[in-house]
Amino acid sequence: MRVNPFADAIEFLTRGGWVLAVFWLLLVGSIVLAIVNIRQDKAQRTAFHTGNWLLRLLIGCMWWQQSLWKMPPTYTDQPDGSGGLPYWVGQMADNAAFGLQSDFVKNIVQPHFNFFAPQVYFGEVFIALSLMLGLFTRLGGLLGALLALNLWLGLYRLDSEWPWTYFFLFVIQVLFVMYRPGRSLGADAVLVRRVESSLEGGLWDRLVRLVS
Repeated sequence: MRVNPFADAIEFLTRGGWVLAVFWLLLVGSIVLAIVNIRQDKAQRTAFHTGNWLLRLLIGCMWWQQSLWKMPPTYTDQPDGSGGLPYWVGQMADNAAFGLQSDFVKNIVQPHFNFFAPQVYFGEVFIALSLMLGLFTRLGGLLGALLALNLWLGLYRLDSEWPWTYFFLFVIQVLFVMYRPGRSLGADAVLVRRVESSLEGGLWDRLVRLVS
């Protein structure tokens, strides 16, 4: 049961386990990257870049937390195997906005759940890593936008869900694709500086510019 956002945040940050250890490593990594950028590039020392960093970090934390209730091998956090990803896939089968999506979930996803479930889990983990570290954030933002769009349409008819929630998440992820927040105190900023100082202009350089 939720208490309040401050108590819940403290509980999450102190609960223990390897999952928390990885989360703290990501937080520290994000802070270290921010410091590196501040020291190496005067242009990064602005309120705009600081704000971009904090906002993408918070959304990245959200994606990391959301991955915790759909962890393999059962893709749920309940000891009895209930709830979690299997439950919400079933809700999408029954509450999708369009019959085509509902039929796809019922006839393709549910019968082959163990094929699709790892893709959802590791996809969310990648988005969390991308946003928290500011690494390849356009790619992470695009993947996040696709997942948010799937949730928006897949749970659109479920009365207990507010459709605007997922639509707002979709909008945020699209903004990440457009505005490249990893170039604000993130790994992308470091990579782009190195690419721009390089005279090679090879495939890797073009790829970095595209996804960062």
